[in-house]
Amino acid sequence: MKKGKATIHDIAEKLNITASTVSRALNDNPRISENTKKQVLKMAKQLNYQPNHIASALRSGKSKLIGVLVPTANRNFFSSVVRGIEDIANELDYKVIISQSYEDPEKEIQTVDALLNARVDGIIASIGKNTENFEHFKKILDKGIPLVLFDRITNELEVSQVVIDDYYGAYETTKHLIEQGCKRIVHFTSPKKINIYRERLRGYEDALKDANIPVDPALIEESNMQLEDGRTSMENIITKGIPFDAVFSSSDYAVMGALQVLREHKISVPSQVKLAGFGNEPFTSFTAPPITTVDQKSIPMGRVTAETFFELLKLEDKKSATHKTVLKPELIIRESSLKTN
Repeated sequence: MKKGKATIHDIAEKLNITASTVSRALNDNPRISENTKKQVLKMAKQLNYQPNHIASALRSGKSKLIGVLVPTANRNFFSSVVRGIEDIANELDYKVIISQSYEDPEKEIQTVDALLNARVDGIIASIGKNTENFEHFKKILDKGIPLVLFDRITNELEVSQVVIDDYYGAYETTKHLIEQGCKRIVHFTSPKKINIYRERLRGYEDALKDANIPVDPALIEESNMQLEDGRTSMENIITKGIPFDAVFSSSDYAVMGALQVLREHKISVPSQVKLAGFGNEPFTSFTAPPITTVDQKSIPMGRVTAETFFELLKLEDKKSATHKTVLKPELIIRESSLKTN
């Protein structure tokens, strides 16, 4: 038997039919009889035939594949968004290729190239927090391929976007802490160009101003927002002797680091310091005390992002039809931020 992958020509030869008949049978063409379809599928299985989606995409102009690029898949938020995207994609007989940039701009560029080489019908992406040049995304648009951004977006690209109202989520969280009697609220943010942190910072500052509480730059800590960063930021504030009565972090991971450090310093949460995060990661409901956070509606975001993508796919002019969808987040109030009697 010859080596290498089986092709439709091998199936055709075995069944003594034409390659075009095999192709139509594999694509469930109504012109082909059920009996022939069964024979073709049986022989394809025997020969371990794997369809070449790139060749198929070249012929039909459609690969039925979507590239999904996320900074990391091991966050509940991103894995839930992907689940929402797959819910819609699977209904429409599309498959999803998931790639991770690991917050590395170079890896992000390489991944975009790999997805384009795989002939995906379009790309859905959330930008890595260290990305400052967006030429690789412009290349997707220049090729006339649909691109939809979600959560982490940039205003430097004219594309369809799906986001939550980060400003509203941060404003409501800060307002809640103020209502619990807090006046010296530390805020953990990121210095990066990413929209989500800028909007959360703006929500925090406006809630303070609306309550006639001055914004104190000494209470704003910038970092990469991981657990270790939260620990470092909390240690910085305590070491400097800056008075504070609450911490509102733009990331659940950083607020978890803050909780650990407060515990080590025998500072009681919530009676001495109140805490709130952002993201509603599963661990926030299992900590002691459970942490107040903002739910980002990740599965609905995934579904809406996929729906936006498929609407775009139908259009002739992919560039001009940009659409921004803003979903409302939900403040989940738990014990870490509540006034104690």
